Amino acid sequence: MLMKYLNLKTSCFLVFLIPYLAFADINYKSLQTPKDFSVELFASGITAPRQMAEGNNFIFVGGIKGDIYAIDKNNTENKIVLASNLNNSRGLTLHEGDLYFAEVSNIWVIEDVETSIKAVSKNKIKKILFNNDLPEDAWHGGKWIKFGPDGNLYTNVGAPCNICLDGITKDERYASIIMLDSGEWKTVARGVRNSVGFDWHPETKLMYFGDNGRDWLGDDSPSCELNILKEENTFFGFPFLHATNIIDPEYGDMIQGLNEPIVLPVLEIGAHVAPTGVAFYKGNQFPEKYQNTLFMALHGSWNRSKKVGYKVLAVHTDSDGNVIGSSDFLSGFLDGQESWGRPSAPLVLRDGSLLVSDDKHNAIYRITYTK
Repeated sequence: MLMKYLNLKTSCFLVFLIPYLAFADINYKSLQTPKDFSVELFASGITAPRQMAEGNNFIFVGGIKGDIYAIDKNNTENKIVLASNLNNSRGLTLHEGDLYFAEVSNIWVIEDVETSIKAVSKNKIKKILFNNDLPEDAWHGGKWIKFGPDGNLYTNVGAPCNICLDGITKDERYASIIMLDSGEWKTVARGVRNSVGFDWHPETKLMYFGDNGRDWLGDDSPSCELNILKEENTFFGFPFLHATNIIDPEYGDMIQGLNEPIVLPVLEIGAHVAPTGVAFYKGNQFPEKYQNTLFMALHGSWNRSKKVGYKVLAVHTDSDGNVIGSSDFLSGFLDGQESWGRPSAPLVLRDGSLLVSDDKHNAIYRITYTK
């Protein structure tokens, strides 16, 4: 009798589970793009993927939950875990064949990673501690890492709070973007609450970065930002000024005591939309209008009465780097006020297509131009 009961319970569970799994595999078909673009499921079963990088034979993926993946480009079902049990390892980048990936306070490297992968069955992949000199705070502690046109490694250090003075009173690396120069961290942008993505314009070589606005000033304030770094060590306003003109109610009265100008954003992209990964389009597959376009993943709101974000934004610039417009590029992650997925980072592939990671649906999508 007990076995019959267990079999019945198991059968009912499977009947419930199978449609759910099928639904999970086809959700991406509801995603929307501009005319003549198509979306396909590139890979699934990647735990909370964020930043990605393309090698010769593999796509490398950082995961918030602590895993670093290599996905075979010729067989995306072949996924290799290169490292695990890491602390919020969302950021990674390739440089001269070496794979760098970041935890909250450490950066690791696997040298000549694609050659090392050949020895994975022999358990010989070796990660080397590259740097362990970053703050350990979990709040806004996730890293985006990337080598710049100058060959130096850059990363973000978020403010360890919603709103505070820690970047001024405790450690100047808080609320900043920093660069590793000859083994020492050098601040290149200050007053940046939490940038989770930056890239360099293909023509001007200037850094463009998103910044997440502070919370608890209402549904529609302040806006998250897109900024341009034109001069090293300039100040972008946090915690005194948000967006273009939102004076902070707690620290705004200190603005008059500042001895330097505040660099204002080049684009306000909406309150609580939570920009994460960004990537400039440099490929040849998409139409001409997408040259010099910055794709921004808007991860989506968590503390707003009606959800916003949950899409990939295309920010169009000209060859001089001026923002000339923006439009939705990938949407459909919201079903009413329920989100089945959250876009987290874009990656432009060498063939000109675009990958977008989704750290809620544990998937990666590929967008191609079909006309």
